[in-house]
Amino acid sequence: MLNQKDILKTLDMIDKRHLDIRTITMGISLLDCSDPDIDRCCEKIYAKITRCARDLVKTGEEIEREFGIPIVNKRISVTPVALVAAACQTDSYVKIAKTLDAAAVQCGVNFIGGFSALVQKGCTEADWKLIRSIPEALACTERVCASVNVGSTKAGINMDAVAQMGRIIKETAQITAENDGLGCAKLVVFANAVEDNPFMAGAFHGVGEPECVINVGVSGPGVVYHALQSVKGQPFDVVAETIKKTAFQITRMGQIVGQEASKRLGVPFGIVDLSLAPTPAVGDSVARILEEMGLSVCGTHGTTAALALLNDAVKKGGVMASNHVGGLSGAFIPVSEDEGMIAAAENGTLTLSKLEAMTCVCSVGLDMIAVPGDTPAETISAIIADEAAIGMINSKTTAVRIIPAPGKVVGDRVEMGGLLGSAPVMPVHSESAAVFVDRGGRIPAPIQSLKN
Repeated sequence: MLNQKDILKTLDMIDKRHLDIRTITMGISLLDCSDPDIDRCCEKIYAKITRCARDLVKTGEEIEREFGIPIVNKRISVTPVALVAAACQTDSYVKIAKTLDAAAVQCGVNFIGGFSALVQKGCTEADWKLIRSIPEALACTERVCASVNVGSTKAGINMDAVAQMGRIIKETAQITAENDGLGCAKLVVFANAVEDNPFMAGAFHGVGEPECVINVGVSGPGVVYHALQSVKGQPFDVVAETIKKTAFQITRMGQIVGQEASKRLGVPFGIVDLSLAPTPAVGDSVARILEEMGLSVCGTHGTTAALALLNDAVKKGGVMASNHVGGLSGAFIPVSEDEGMIAAAENGTLTLSKLEAMTCVCSVGLDMIAVPGDTPAETISAIIADEAAIGMINSKTTAVRIIPAPGKVVGDRVEMGGLLGSAPVMPVHSESAAVFVDRGGRIPAPIQSLKN
């Protein structure tokens, strides 16, 4: 039980340190909405989502008022649409994306995830249809998020899908060029994607999940940063212990909110994702946590080691606070969404190469990175392949959310607003990877996939 001191400390974190519940996300299975008639399929999808999630936003707001805990986002994730729509007699799934968007508007949520395909070992015709539909789907909707899983430790990397996703990202950027390629901010390419991720843009409701479930994503980089200010000059053992204790408090709050939302909505409580999710606000930055450990600037030598300590300590503290920890659970490093990352990228200390090294020890991957608009599709595919390889070899989730900003060059800035923030356009290698990407086929699964 929380005592008065714990409660007062939590209230101080909320009031002064940017502590919040980043999202409560309702996962909804759409497997029973499949139908050969796409119009009938869309009717079923809209009816089910609006029925299951009709009270989600209202319940979240009630919990906010009663507990005094900010819940920034209320979201929905659904079964990967490529699975649901496989029976539909159609060449495009854009109509389903529009249906998801309409259901999200009706329910009042800010994002709905699951316009997705799982193609780590190969693509069905439905998978290809979904992938080809992504650019138009993201251009004509406001709240729909898409994701494609192209690799896993068990299956290897589907390089045909990787090559296609480079082209899809370029097309998405072009079709949303008037908004600096904003559609790409709603598209994630994964390796080892998880089924219970509550965070966008990569959330989907996996086939191993219940009919309906509540997952919670917490945040709190500002809280961790403030806690480390009290242990300046102390050994790393003390730093790790301080982060663990802070992560426990943050996660405990997420557990309480998740259980309460579950009870009020009458659906099972799934997991708490303990990821430290930054925002563009000053004082809410993962980069500043790393600098508080002693780095002069995020991206300099020592950054990967500092991030490894942070990620591990967050997990160790979080698992003591909740019986059900899941999702991605670690530290996010989205460049555009982190004030410290933006500053480090602008001064040239934080490069794509350094970010790639950091993804070996953080919870996701290359996230919300802007590159020049003339970056070739094959270069984007090669970046995806590199990240997928890190995930595959290290048995962890990695992802790429990259924005080839139309008309922009290195030194320009892409403005997306809100939690998406703004990103400096970062340089990529000028040498081509086209011959490598064009080989196609599959990169075989590593030896550690043979665990049975």
